[in-house]
Amino acid sequence: MSEHRWRIPVGAVLVHICIGSVYAWSTFNRPIQQLFPDSPWWFSPPYTTFTTALVLLGLSAAFGGPWVERRGPRVAATAAALFFGTGLLIGGFGLAQSQSFLVFLGMGIIGGIGCGLGYISPVSTLVKWFPDRRGMATGMAIMGFGGGAFLAGYLNVYFMDRIGVANTVMALGATYMVIMLAGARLLRRPPPGWKPEGWSGPVKKSAMITDVSVSRNHAIQTPQFYLLWGILFINVTAGIGILAQASPMMQDMFNRTAAQAALVVSIISLFNAGGRFMWASGSDYIGRRNTYLVFFVTQFILFLLIPGLASSSNWLLFQVALFIIFTMYGGGFATIPAFLADIFGPENVGAIHGALLTSWSAAAVAGPVIITELSNRARAALPEGADRIHIYDTPLQVLAGLLAVGFVLTLIVRPLRQSPVPAGADMRAREART
Repeated sequence: MSEHRWRIPVGAVLVHICIGSVYAWSTFNRPIQQLFPDSPWWFSPPYTTFTTALVLLGLSAAFGGPWVERRGPRVAATAAALFFGTGLLIGGFGLAQSQSFLVFLGMGIIGGIGCGLGYISPVSTLVKWFPDRRGMATGMAIMGFGGGAFLAGYLNVYFMDRIGVANTVMALGATYMVIMLAGARLLRRPPPGWKPEGWSGPVKKSAMITDVSVSRNHAIQTPQFYLLWGILFINVTAGIGILAQASPMMQDMFNRTAAQAALVVSIISLFNAGGRFMWASGSDYIGRRNTYLVFFVTQFILFLLIPGLASSSNWLLFQVALFIIFTMYGGGFATIPAFLADIFGPENVGAIHGALLTSWSAAAVAGPVIITELSNRARAALPEGADRIHIYDTPLQVLAGLLAVGFVLTLIVRPLRQSPVPAGADMRAREART
């Protein structure tokens, strides 16, 4: 049985590498905009659609979490495949017919729901199959999400140049559906009480790892849940803030061309993906809380150093700093499911993780707003022809301040003190009343 568990991460990666393509949807922006040149500002198909998809990702993960736990990973991943693939097919058809509502419905709403269900469907199962290596297992799966963005960025452009944007979206929709359905077939829960052969639990028990699982409803009433929500929110806000302005930053601070900046942005996605596996695996040895403490201390220092690197035109060290930051951005996503399993137990981690992912939706708004608005104000205040090298100083300092708050929140996290409510207790109580 132990050797069969290695099929589960393969299935998870197949699902995540497909839905991860959502991070590369910006490559569709201009080709789609050209198909709808007269769209009103409040319903611009590429931007409204992609923003909606990201919002639905978080909401479907939050509200669909309990359903995923009840029905199991195979059913959930199959539903994700059908939603995501069908959404792209409908969106592609809408592009071919110049029907903006179909693009919004397919790629925005239906595709976004598929992303959310696909993101959380393997997580709880991986934690159960790998109680000895929770971080490594979730890191492998969520690494696929980051890797999917890197691959899709090139595939989207390659196929659009040859068959057009509408046919590309439909072809990818059909391909992703097949790959995700294949991945779903590999996912299944372990038998009740299953443990890896020869593993009886850690010799030295960590106080941060619970022996009892609690329900999602119980988890979201605890301070620990909101501390972890804030920790993920801050880590994502810092990373996505840089990501939103990475290309303009490199052009303004280091006088790089758009092409040079684009190359670095592509390389960033590799560090984002690799950091998901590296940091999540490392957290199995140093602990989840220590991993996040390293994230916040290191990034705090790097965010404050970047303006100085720009002043001294130290392009090499700036790139190193950027790559380190994005390993931790990806690592934060991959480590949080294992952290949740440690605090709340493995049985309902999929549902709890789904609720926690609302922090991602909030950070996706906060990070870009902080760095874009503050840098725009600094740019507007510059005399004509002045050097733009320092316009990002203030937003970087604000993000560094947030990272310091994240460090404090991480220090505060403690195991559940009260007697945990066992998984399923809420359901049993309802049944008793009826």
